[in-house]
Amino acid sequence: MTTGSVTTGLWGRVEQQDFRSRVRGALLGSALGDALGAPVAGLSLDAIREAHGPAGLTELAPAFGRRGAVTAATQLTLFTVDGLIRAHVRRDTGAWHPPTDVHRAYLRWAATQHDWGPDERRKENGWLAHEEWLYARRGPDRACMTGFGDEILGTLEHPKNPTARDTGATVRSSPFGLLVGWEPALVLQLAVECAAQSHGHPTAYLSAGAFAVIVHGLTRGESLDSAVQRALGLLGSRAGREPVTDALQRATAAVTQGVPSPKIIESLSPGDGRDAEDALAVAVYCAMVAEDIRHGLRLAVNHGGDSAATGALCGALLGALHGETALPAAWLADLEGRPTMLELSDDFALEMTQGPTLHSPTISASGWLTRYPRG
Repeated sequence: MTTGSVTTGLWGRVEQQDFRSRVRGALLGSALGDALGAPVAGLSLDAIREAHGPAGLTELAPAFGRRGAVTAATQLTLFTVDGLIRAHVRRDTGAWHPPTDVHRAYLRWAATQHDWGPDERRKENGWLAHEEWLYARRGPDRACMTGFGDEILGTLEHPKNPTARDTGATVRSSPFGLLVGWEPALVLQLAVECAAQSHGHPTAYLSAGAFAVIVHGLTRGESLDSAVQRALGLLGSRAGREPVTDALQRATAAVTQGVPSPKIIESLSPGDGRDAEDALAVAVYCAMVAEDIRHGLRLAVNHGGDSAATGALCGALLGALHGETALPAAWLADLEGRPTMLELSDDFALEMTQGPTLHSPTISASGWLTRYPRG
């Protein structure tokens, strides 16, 4: 992976505040969509309506024993953020290879899936891996478990799970889009490389890359349609792109088909709704037609596909587009792990905007390097 086109701009106060709001919006929005969809993931639309009424699921409902519980998708998204912060911190050492740092973060997530709790002996863990609430299995994708079941780094040349084309890599990829100082082509490449660490099918890793590019455009202040068109353009030369580009084109075309409905949404998933490109299409469509975030997320989870995944993807898009203040407060109040997400979001924004004042070859803020060790 080349990084020569990474840019760093001057951040004014207004720009920093807007960026932080969009980072919070993307991460909290993704978690809200994940939590909203978790109770009905795997249910048919008829089963959802039978359980929650004719309108389907309209409010947070219990999953994993509580309201507002998140799945492994949110866990992995948080560790993606942790890995990206570590990558930027390690630039000072000359050891600049973000896919490796993100992979190490995913290995720390994998430890939460089999350890009883944080291991104080692991000094390289930093603060996130010491959050006890993350030590819970929340329906982790099989490809994620096997992909990070050993320390071997999957690459595009030698990917892990080359037949895996589900949403497990795409749902964790919104943080790559928050790298607003990077060129879109680099965002795509990094997301694709990190997706291939567990999901080696081109449809899966290109869906992750396209999703990251769309989030990137929104975080930079572009419209959703413009961000989707940019993603389509960047996918134009990629082998195996057709299922993903076809899905995005289905999503944009569906916007003109009248009042949003479950029927339109299910038409976007010609298969069983479990493949990454189908979930991406549903999320993009729901974000495009959403009257507000609550409306968009309700649309995104009331169908027979992977409701947690489509909710998480749609939530990240709408959160990056509108910022944290547009998120439904009543849902945020019940969201599992919200303090952790806020803390991590603000750390990411601080690193991206003020990194040189926290660490450099001549400056070292010891507290920051304790949170995000270089080792």
